Amino acid sequence: MDCCGGTYGLACQRGHVPCEPCVPEALRGRVFRGTLVVRRGLLTPDQLRSKAWRRVRRDVCTDARLSYDHGLTTAAVALTLPKGGLIGGRSAAWLFGVHQASPEDPVDVVLPAEFSWWSQQGVSVHVQCVPPADVTKLGHRRATTPSRTGIDIARWYDAVVAVPIIDAMLASRITTEPALRQQLKQATGHGIGHARRALTLCDGRAESPPESVLRVRLMLAGLPAPVPQYEVWRDGRFVARVDLGWPEVKVAVEYDGAWHGAPGQLGRDRRRLNALVAAGWTVIHVTAADLRILDGVIAQLRSLLLKTA
Repeated sequence: MDCCGGTYGLACQRGHVPCEPCVPEALRGRVFRGTLVVRRGLLTPDQLRSKAWRRVRRDVCTDARLSYDHGLTTAAVALTLPKGGLIGGRSAAWLFGVHQASPEDPVDVVLPAEFSWWSQQGVSVHVQCVPPADVTKLGHRRATTPSRTGIDIARWYDAVVAVPIIDAMLASRITTEPALRQQLKQATGHGIGHARRALTLCDGRAESPPESVLRVRLMLAGLPAPVPQYEVWRDGRFVARVDLGWPEVKVAVEYDGAWHGAPGQLGRDRRRLNALVAAGWTVIHVTAADLRILDGVIAQLRSLLLKTA
């Protein structure tokens, strides 16, 4: 039945203006199992096929007005998890508020060994034993705790992917460095060495994922660790805060995101650069395109750091 009390589409067949698809209040803004809402009489199978709903996974639909993002795909997968299953990794980080995964990225789930056979398209399954202390509830969803999530991300992903997520978790105080170190001490299984190395690259002072990626790639190339968001002062007066700085040699790297193209920003950037140069600093600017191939930037920095050391 549609919201006007008739069969959906019948008015259109008679040449009248069709009613809007029925959207029960209980399903507005929700992700749900299709068979369940039909069984409860909230929708008919025909209504479920209307434009009001988006099919996200097999037997999982959502209010079509919701944004299609990683949070939506995570919510859909959570509805289909077997007993004992958890949302983990990047997907758990998304639930905690760190949105660094796309709708196309697989949803990370953690399953006990007895469900090692379970697999679905768009899902990355990690078979692990998770103690109750490492489990939390976010609404109706069960997920790994923030510290467990951070260590799992460090274990499962390349540092260039993992570190920006952990940086953001630290910056948002979702977890802390001591909590991560303690969690790492308790961790067992594969990837412990990988996680330990990733944690040495993390820094909660970073203010954006590209900045974190840039810092990690420079450090993996063998350059000394820079100070994120370093404040430059001259004669007791604040000059600027640079994205990455080596204060002992007065060298800085600035990541120029899209916002640097905003009206009036060029003039402000030039005045800021002039002030830094006047304070004795050398500044290298890196764009999104430069992040793909950093060989030239790395060579330039290596030369500067050796020359001024």
